[in-house]
Amino acid sequence: MERAPRISFHSLGCPKALVDSERIITRLRAEGYELARKHDGADIVIVNTCGFLDSAKQESLGAIGEAMAENGKVIVTGCMGAEPEQIEAAYPGVLSISGPQQYESVLEAVHRALPPVHNPHLDLVPPQGVKLTPRHYAYLKISEGCNNRCSFCIIPKLRGDLVSRPANDVLREAERLVKAGVKELLVISQDTSAYGVDVKYAESPWKDRQVRAKFFDLARELGELGAWVRLQYVYPYPHVDEVIGLMTEGKVLPYLDIPFQHASPEVLKAMKRPAAQEKTLARIKKWRQECPDLTLRSTFIVGFPGETDSDFAYLLDWLEEAEIDRLGCFKYEPVAGAASNAIPNAVPDEVKQERWNALMARQQKISARRLKRKVGTRQQVIVDEVGPTVAKGRSKADAPQIDGAVYLSSRRPLKVGEIVTAKIERSDQYDLHGSVAGF
Repeated sequence: MERAPRISFHSLGCPKALVDSERIITRLRAEGYELARKHDGADIVIVNTCGFLDSAKQESLGAIGEAMAENGKVIVTGCMGAEPEQIEAAYPGVLSISGPQQYESVLEAVHRALPPVHNPHLDLVPPQGVKLTPRHYAYLKISEGCNNRCSFCIIPKLRGDLVSRPANDVLREAERLVKAGVKELLVISQDTSAYGVDVKYAESPWKDRQVRAKFFDLARELGELGAWVRLQYVYPYPHVDEVIGLMTEGKVLPYLDIPFQHASPEVLKAMKRPAAQEKTLARIKKWRQECPDLTLRSTFIVGFPGETDSDFAYLLDWLEEAEIDRLGCFKYEPVAGAASNAIPNAVPDEVKQERWNALMARQQKISARRLKRKVGTRQQVIVDEVGPTVAKGRSKADAPQIDGAVYLSSRRPLKVGEIVTAKIERSDQYDLHGSVAGF
């Protein structure tokens, strides 16, 4: 019998790119291709690139170079492929270059270089598709592209304008995942709360009813599937307020990932950020009154062109008042093709580094203070890793790979993907420590 063709896959960038990789792999597995763990044992390598920042482009080029050196037959896709000149200049020998979500182009390139061998006994794919995340959680991508035109970002150029999936299509995928054992759905897109704007919130049939392609309606339906539902990349449009009610009812996790990016009105204006920011502190206060368990995660950029000392001081004061639980911070990097490159008064690198250090030090204190309040409480924890004496998991306040962890001791063996009740005994800057209190 002829050996199945083998493909090695390298996926870079954000969870949205990971979902693209999962789709490509699922299609290839359905056609009888096998996945290889190493480039040098594979017939071909696919590299899914990230092109958001210059540093990400360098990492992508490095990954392509490695694949070329170890294998020589390389297909490139993803965000960096939307502007292929740099890849072509560095590696003229790559077999094919395509942009994000261009699954058909990737499959065509694979078929050209490595025709499939059909075997009816082997060409079976699990009903939920092939996932690159652990079995117990999955990213659920509800739309592609973005209608915002933030001055520092070229994602609309790479991924196009917002294209929302029909609500029943998303719900079908979510239901399939939950039936396959997924305990946590991470809802993602470039702008999750803008979901459905492009299709005027069109209804689609689901079970015995019609469901609108609207952020609130989708979140409510996902909350009925019996899994944790975590909302990520949410811009603070007014209708986000409605979703807080679903959190207090326990339908979706009391967790919002809102990329505020800054707090100073001048910097936000220069960034061309959507959604009114001036009432944000009042809204956060109201959200927390309604849902005291709410965890807020955000990302910020320091050193944006024109950011003054007083803008930065404003941001630190704002953080103190908003009490953001989880925070990612980036030093501003100019991106080829971004409008912000033309903004005068660039901030020197050493000032960017000082501001980054100051912001992270402030955030460490805020995070430690917020976590200390949880000592003595009971928290539900999803188990991600099991060790000989301590298991590592996440509470409802922690998204995988970006937030903190809960370290657990247990008198009984724990299983990955299990959700347990833990008594929290101590905390540090970013993590909690406790013991399993019950099943």
